[in-house]
Amino acid sequence: MIQEKFIITENKPLNAKIMLMRLSGNAPDIRAGQFINIKIDGLFLRRPISVCDYDGNEITVIYKIVGVGTEKMSKMRVGSALDVLLPLGNGYDLSCSGDKPLLIGAGVGIPPLYYLAKRLIAQGKKVTALLGYHSGNDVFLRGEFWRAGARVLAVTSDGSLGLKGRVTDHMADIDYTHFYTCGPEGMLKGVYEKSVTSGQFSFEERMGCGFGACMGCSCKTITGYKRICKDGPVLFKEEILW
Repeated sequence: MIQEKFIITENKPLNAKIMLMRLSGNAPDIRAGQFINIKIDGLFLRRPISVCDYDGNEITVIYKIVGVGTEKMSKMRVGSALDVLLPLGNGYDLSCSGDKPLLIGAGVGIPPLYYLAKRLIAQGKKVTALLGYHSGNDVFLRGEFWRAGARVLAVTSDGSLGLKGRVTDHMADIDYTHFYTCGPEGMLKGVYEKSVTSGQFSFEERMGCGFGACMGCSCKTITGYKRICKDGPVLFKEEILW
């Protein structure tokens, strides 16, 4: 983990609540599934945000405006400097993917899967991305997954775009060798119940420090307590206790 200053090179809306921010600076190597922790002036706790894409010294994050912190982030201007801790968390293990990995995400659980998809496709894997949204108006990154070379299946709760229902409703129709998932806990539990192979879950959890010192994000697993910020956010299916 290092602490660095990054410059905002882009900060734009993708839809009514979802924002994309690009940061330029001295970025170390980042693994798919890791996150960064951003300091916001006037707020005590940093904001953990998953890495959506990484290219040398440029990091892309996608975040949802849900509170004071992300509201402040949405108003930050290009050229502003941010204090960032990175890279944090363990990230996904790509060696387990097999030939046909399935990526399952919903809402702000989708962004970290994009960088993962690019890494897997670069290894010659046949990636399927199963992406869930509330409606067609909420869709983002769908085209980017497709242009990266993934097979993309969009699912909307109201059926206004793509398949109708929840992402877990359509898992049985897909042939896959291993799965990677990120999203709200209810979705993750559904993936756990419907999955037919081993897989990896990236959990969202309220965090204090973000690097394992405060123990505030600890959760119980089969092998004992683990810190989501440091020992996670990625856990294997076989170690999860619901």
